[in-house]
Amino acid sequence: MAKSHGFKRKTRKKLRKSVREKGLSPITRAIQEFDEGDRVYIKIDPSVHKGMPHPRFHGMNGKIIERRGRAYLLEVKDGNKKKTLIARPQHLKR
Repeated sequence: MAKSHGFKRKTRKKLRKSVREKGLSPITRAIQEFDEGDRVYIKIDPSVHKGMPHPRFHGMNGKIIERRGRAYLLEVKDGNKKKTLIARPQHLKR
């Protein structure tokens, strides 16, 4: 059978919640706001699929560049390259 190369492949442990965290996250996480230039930590919430950055960026730090709709544009350093991501506030932590 051919290998699957989907968006969430190889994330069995990465996108898992502990027993105490199961279910939807609190609404306060969805309405939190950030300012331009803020440093944020990318912590993907697997119960929210919209605005989820690629799992390879889980656990990285980034800088807010601008707000785009309900999401934020981030700049993340991946090795020596700077990459831009779009993520909703549910997946970001101050």
